[in-house]
Amino acid sequence: MNFAWVAPLAAVGLFVGILAVAELGRRLGQARLQRDPDDPTKGAAAAEAAVFGLLGLLIAFTFSGAASRFEDRRHLITDEANAIGTAYLRIDLLPAETQAPMRSMFRQYLDLRAEAYHAATDFAIVEQRLAAAAAIQQDIWTSAVTAVRRPDAAPHAAMLLLPALNEMIDITTTRAMATRNHPPAVVFLLLCGLSLVGALLVGYGTAMRRERSWLHTVTFGAILALTVYVIFDLEFPRMGFIRVDAADQVLVELRRSMD
Repeated sequence: MNFAWVAPLAAVGLFVGILAVAELGRRLGQARLQRDPDDPTKGAAAAEAAVFGLLGLLIAFTFSGAASRFEDRRHLITDEANAIGTAYLRIDLLPAETQAPMRSMFRQYLDLRAEAYHAATDFAIVEQRLAAAAAIQQDIWTSAVTAVRRPDAAPHAAMLLLPALNEMIDITTTRAMATRNHPPAVVFLLLCGLSLVGALLVGYGTAMRRERSWLHTVTFGAILALTVYVIFDLEFPRMGFIRVDAADQVLVELRRSMD
């Protein structure tokens, strides 16, 4: 399944659901008018204000959180590039004969990390590349520890190289957790549920009009569906149309500098 279409299909489904529920609300209001010609929305203003107020608050918080996490993921790519680049430069502190193998491992490591995130929709490839990168990461650490203990290593090699490697390793865990950091599913269910309840109230409120106001109903549904789509897409920036791929350019440039 192409995950790039999950969010659009969900948004289209929500849009159709909003139109259907709005029509249901209108028919319920008309049925109420047949029993009682008085305004069916009379006295319901407080309930409507509470529903739409809660809906607006929930949209604001989820959108803000999704945008914040999107920016954090972009910054983490830069942080990892900086960590790898710093550690790569400090290889110069090692004995000359150990530098070439170490640089080769760094190039393989960076290639695997980049490939893993580019293949985000293929979970098998992602797991394979991340596992291979973790193995090389361990080899880099072991080789570095051995090299800094040699008598011909620079005096402060251990103090400068090993902390840089440690930061390079730690950032992989941070990035892995960032890809899994999303609001609970119940938040998205509540958002969609409140959107449908709001549509029901909108349709119920139009029952007094003899003709349907499709402009208001369609606009209401389209805006809500589009907002929910953007929130979903921001939460999964490797699978939809809103992506962090442009931030990967810093890794590409770093890889070129290693040749």
